[in-house]
Amino acid sequence: MPFRLHKPKTRSMLLNALMGFIVGLGFIALFISGVDQPNPEWGRFWMLRPLIVTPVVSGIGGIALLLPDILGLKTPWKRILGIFGGLLLFIIALWMGIILGLDGTLWN
Repeated sequence: MPFRLHKPKTRSMLLNALMGFIVGLGFIALFISGVDQPNPEWGRFWMLRPLIVTPVVSGIGGIALLLPDILGLKTPWKRILGIFGGLLLFIIALWMGIILGLDGTLWN
């Protein structure tokens, strides 16, 4: 039985990307809201970079949650492993988005 990739539906990809975007925006908003007196070296609009980069990267990571569908996994234990793998990829994408967004400001 050959291994074939399956194309997920566009709607489910967009919904997962939107969900990842919203989760990323929520996490980065929590970090940014805790800054009372930003460092003047960061510039006037320092918060724009994290508010753009983190949600976009985590939105792309949200598509990783479709890993079982993309790989066409049918058996229950393979689907469970695929779900955990996709969740791990999403968490890594969220973490990297936060690092890239806050680099040079809060993440120094």
